[in-house]
Amino acid sequence: MIDPNLLLAKGATYKKLATGEILFSEGDVCEYYFQITRGQLRWVNFNNEGDEYLQTVADEGSSIGELPLFDGEVYAATAIANKPSQVLRLPKNLFHQLLYEHPHIHYKFSHLLTQRLRFKFFLLKEIAHHDSEKVVEALLSFLNKKKEHLCGTCNQIKLNRRQIAQMTGLRVETVIRVMRNLSEKGIIQIHKRKAYYGNSTGCINSRCPS
Repeated sequence: MIDPNLLLAKGATYKKLATGEILFSEGDVCEYYFQITRGQLRWVNFNNEGDEYLQTVADEGSSIGELPLFDGEVYAATAIANKPSQVLRLPKNLFHQLLYEHPHIHYKFSHLLTQRLRFKFFLLKEIAHHDSEKVVEALLSFLNKKKEHLCGTCNQIKLNRRQIAQMTGLRVETVIRVMRNLSEKGIIQIHKRKAYYGNSTGCINSRCPS
């Protein structure tokens, strides 16, 4: 999101994370701006039983945990590495200086946070229907429209069944059944245990991350 060279010039440093390692926890005081340079992190809340509710999955090039940088509150969720990852971290005060010096970056964050808020409005509206199939179908349609969490070449859905369940509050078994129904309707394709939005069933391009 921000040129890594600009972050490094401003004083950012690298931090490596092992799979399952926590970058920050819900309720922690925010001290840094974080941007992923390698790997993937998920941003989650936990209920009283320890089950996860997935807020978002952040990939290379994305920032994570921005809210406290703008409102001064604590972290609203926990960030966990899904795979070996690396982030750039810039102290909060230096991040604010960077925004002051580069107003276009501030605008990009305003756009990002507005998009995330709009997505939450959308998801809450769909969940209120209490129809699991409509919820999953609407979520996949939304992601396809925004080209998020889908392979840009073959439309492979990058969220697995468990992540879709955690994002929508559904049971994994329910999501599996719904995905099967959507496949029978031709809305998605399932090939070699991977799900694709639309008619695609794999990439010809050998460089495709699928």
